[in-house]
Amino acid sequence: QVQLVESGGGLVQAGGSVALSCAASGRSFSSYAMGWFRQAPGKEREFVASISYTGLSTRYADSVKGRFTISRDNAKNTVYLQMNALKPEDTAVYNCAAGGPGLYLPTRAADFGSWGQGTQVAVSS
Repeated sequence: QVQLVESGGGLVQAGGSVALSCAASGRSFSSYAMGWFRQAPGKEREFVASISYTGLSTRYADSVKGRFTISRDNAKNTVYLQMNALKPEDTAVYNCAAGGPGLYLPTRAADFGSWGQGTQVAVSS
């Protein structure tokens, strides 16, 4: 089992930047992919980005491509999400998640077995 704790959310103006972190403990961090999802009020949870266990491969939702960057530091058991050029529609609770065994670059929520509690990001216009 993996325990995940996100940090770094907050209130930011449109066009600004926010950096999220997710610290992991438990199962060997460098052996599984990681992902970020978000859920806005009244909407379904949606995939944001994922990164392979090596950090060499990444995948992004079209809505954030070119603005968000996912990265990881296996020595620190931490995954990051750098969010730039934020828009009001980026407002949501952001969760990090640990990929299931053997999955290289998952994007479906069902392929992630452990989730953090979430951190709120609010973007004002």
